[in-house]
Amino acid sequence: MTNRFSRITLCIFLIIHSFFRGAAQDNRVLYPSFFSGKTYVEATAGYVDFAFTDKNLLPGFTTEKIYRPHIGVRLTLLGYNFNNFLSAHISYMRPVLWIYYKNVNGDQVHHTVTMNISSVMLRGRFPVNKSVWVYSETGFCLVTRNGFYVNAPHVLPNANFGTISFGTGVQYRLSPKSSLVAGMTFCSKKENEQQPSSLSITGGFNYSLQPLSPKKIMDVRSSPYRFPKQMVQAGYSTAVVGFGVNNFFANNIIPVFWGGDAEVKEGVSVHYQRNFFHTRKVFSIDWGASASYWKSRWQRQEFYTLSLYPLFRFSFLHKKVADLYFDYSVAGPSFISKFQIDQVETGRKFTFQDFMGIGMYAGKSHNLNAEIRIMHFSNGDLFPKNNGVKVPLSFMLGYAFF
Repeated sequence: MTNRFSRITLCIFLIIHSFFRGAAQDNRVLYPSFFSGKTYVEATAGYVDFAFTDKNLLPGFTTEKIYRPHIGVRLTLLGYNFNNFLSAHISYMRPVLWIYYKNVNGDQVHHTVTMNISSVMLRGRFPVNKSVWVYSETGFCLVTRNGFYVNAPHVLPNANFGTISFGTGVQYRLSPKSSLVAGMTFCSKKENEQQPSSLSITGGFNYSLQPLSPKKIMDVRSSPYRFPKQMVQAGYSTAVVGFGVNNFFANNIIPVFWGGDAEVKEGVSVHYQRNFFHTRKVFSIDWGASASYWKSRWQRQEFYTLSLYPLFRFSFLHKKVADLYFDYSVAGPSFISKFQIDQVETGRKFTFQDFMGIGMYAGKSHNLNAEIRIMHFSNGDLFPKNNGVKVPLSFMLGYAFF
């Protein structure tokens, strides 16, 4: 399953808007100034090696064989160019298949080791010619590992720690927006955590966000379609109808959302959303804030959450009677007052809020809002425990300000 850490940097849309964006409606058709012409993403894949051996196990434990799959992915979730020669980025790397130890001390069991590495790196670039640039980078990497037990001893324990990372590579520019990129990244070992070094050699694509053309801006500003500037919502969540919708989208049927081992029986929430970018007709981005009160499904434990979040909305139908939309929010940094819910360890008090739903604006001026959504809380594998909280159907009513 794709690691949920990749959701973290999406919430930066929210933070950047608070500092760099005004409230004028005309400016909502522009990319936020922080992003335009400065930000980039990368997607690469290739060879990875996590050098696990018997030496990483507790003394007295040996294994028949260690499977170390060597295909992995590395994603730069958000990069920022300070100038042509210096940038910084947040990235995430993991093997496609997990490592496992076979037959530890003769137990005839496969013991899986799941792991991901998230990095914050500073990159320096140097031109060879107009199209070819070489780079070197260094920074900090956060390793999250789920180990295993053999009988009682924690032979390879869970771990969550930071260490040093560095790398080098080459970039070939195809256009002002896109480039081919290939490179090597090394993450140093941590002996007191029983963690070996890791190496990735990957290649792929780099894409840079460029400013919109004046023609495109004029086209969006002349659009007859309206997007709310702000909206307030209140909602009620209930498990009376079960978790069928959650499971439909979280399991193998249509796996576009997340479930959770801890489940909510009911809850209430309030939300505030403010728009800061929209296209001519369909797509818009808001930032939001929410406060929610919950009761768990089995032991009726009470807890609450406070969240900030980015929201991506797709208005797929515009009619005089109503506008219909689908929305999706990920990586909303949140505080959760309890992290052991119905005897399920969900992580720590820092977590992320996610939700997806379908809704409408109705009424004479389309100010009235109604929405149905499902929600989820988890820490994105920032910590070894990440069982998640599943929130059932939530029924929202709101008022939109244009």
